[in-house]
Amino acid sequence: MSTAPAPSPLSRPFTFDRVVRILGGIALVIGAFYLIDVLSNVLLPFCLACLIAYMLEPLVEANRYFFRLKGRVLASILSLLEVAGAIGMLLYFMVPSVIKEVRELDGLLAGVGKSHTQVPFIPDEIIEPIRQWVYNFKLSDLLHSSHLESLLQSGTSFVSNVIDILLHTLEWLLTFIYVIFIMFDYQSLMTGFKLLVPAKYRPVAGRIGGDIKNSMNRYFRSQALLALCAAIFYSIGFSIVGIPLAIVMGVIVGILYMIPYFQYVTLIPIALICLIDSMTGTAQFWSQFGQCLIVYAVSQSICDYVLTPKVMGKAMGLNPAIILLSLSVWGTLLGLIGMIIALPLTTLLLAYYQEFVINRPDNTAADRKAGQDALNDISGD
Repeated sequence: MSTAPAPSPLSRPFTFDRVVRILGGIALVIGAFYLIDVLSNVLLPFCLACLIAYMLEPLVEANRYFFRLKGRVLASILSLLEVAGAIGMLLYFMVPSVIKEVRELDGLLAGVGKSHTQVPFIPDEIIEPIRQWVYNFKLSDLLHSSHLESLLQSGTSFVSNVIDILLHTLEWLLTFIYVIFIMFDYQSLMTGFKLLVPAKYRPVAGRIGGDIKNSMNRYFRSQALLALCAAIFYSIGFSIVGIPLAIVMGVIVGILYMIPYFQYVTLIPIALICLIDSMTGTAQFWSQFGQCLIVYAVSQSICDYVLTPKVMGKAMGLNPAIILLSLSVWGTLLGLIGMIIALPLTTLLLAYYQEFVINRPDNTAADRKAGQDALNDISGD
């Protein structure tokens, strides 16, 4: 015996009670966004700490398994020490190279004003303003004590800057404290958040939470690993080409790799660095810039066609126009963090829209099973 399909939520009549409920829900959502905006400075350290603890959770579990630790305190402390040691080793090897590159760039900038080397196929109307700007720009002045003297002479401006620095330092310190306590009780906090949901809504909340977790696991951590690989590839490639600030630009490209397509923004400073280098006569602009483009092509090909299928399994399946639109929308709502999590959230929202609004139950059975598993996990906790 066949059963009639479940009616769509949009087919229900709009009674007075339902309209009041909808308006009340909209008012609650608007009030929640307003409250979050007012408390953004207070909530940002906690949200950042949750994100860091979420990223470090696999390392904590790996330490618990490898060292046979029953509790989370020792595993969390060990994970923080491992991360601090890795960052320290990275800085130990990178900082001398970065300082050397900055000094070389400073000398390069000093020689640009004295040189009158022509750059092929680029008119003097473009070269001369850049040459004058480079000649008047002194990189060493950025680290010179004269800036401190100008701040001291400004009086109240200096005081306000000091207060601003102290407040930012306090925010970072508070974030670090949040990270420690969240890592100590990560599982208990996650269970507590689940139990805050009323019992009748827990299946839906469990399903949504499970979907968000799976989406974030598949995309965010994988994207961070791909960004690290991209930073290594680009740093090596730029170093082989021999452009100034090769390691710095490689790290910047890797950081921007967390946001789709944003790594190509660095083509502008790369072109400017190659142009400045060519003004001194030590390199040919088009040859050097062409080699940098080859670095982009090779690195992106390795990341997109070799590493991405192995690390992420499959792409998000979004049109590039939808990707750019989602980056703009989520970036406007949540800033940089919104741009980072834009793709998994957009994919999740489109899947829910297709199932509940358009009624395309392509993955209904799998989703119901995921929601039931999440509910069973809550009940077991």
